[in-house]
Amino acid sequence: MARARLVVASARLPVTLAHRQDRWDVTPSTGGLATALRSVAEQRSFSWFGWPGTHVPEEHRAEVRRVLTTHGASPVFLSKADIEGFYLGFSNRVVWPLLHNLTERSYYDPDGYAAYKKVNEMFAEAIAAHARDGDTIWVHDYQLCLVPELLRQRGLRCPIGFFLHVPFPSAETYRTLAPREEILRGMLGADFIGFHSYEYVSHFRSACL
Repeated sequence: MARARLVVASARLPVTLAHRQDRWDVTPSTGGLATALRSVAEQRSFSWFGWPGTHVPEEHRAEVRRVLTTHGASPVFLSKADIEGFYLGFSNRVVWPLLHNLTERSYYDPDGYAAYKKVNEMFAEAIAAHARDGDTIWVHDYQLCLVPELLRQRGLRCPIGFFLHVPFPSAETYRTLAPREEILRGMLGADFIGFHSYEYVSHFRSACL
């Protein structure tokens, strides 16, 4: 029997792309998640799905996919509109401030949430096409809250973990988010949900109840 694999998904890949003249250069990222998981990679290889961090034109995507494969990375390519709506829009202008209790800085935009749902669907499709029975899937952070439940909807029965790398606010604060139920149901598709502190666990539980 083939050994169970680990599949990691996060908004950004552990490497950074840069287009220089006629080639794409790849350098290790310095983010906390990438740094932390390097210790995991020393003990167990895994596939990492994520956005390369820049817009890659259609004609360059085969080359970029080939280059990233040598780094154990599988790209999820986003259009410029996706980047604006999903990453800069809903994730960073709505969810991030809200989870940090900065409700006065959180501005909901239905178009941004539509982009967020679209990109989460893209991640789920990419992971589902790769995963097989027995694999462990590890989804990271607030940009991909819908992915666990979307994977369940695609019939995946693999163990799924989700880790939130930012705070989770009080239920009173969280309830101000328009698609609050969809976000919670998305996270609850995971078998295990991790938070930084018991306080955040308590807030999440209250929000669910």
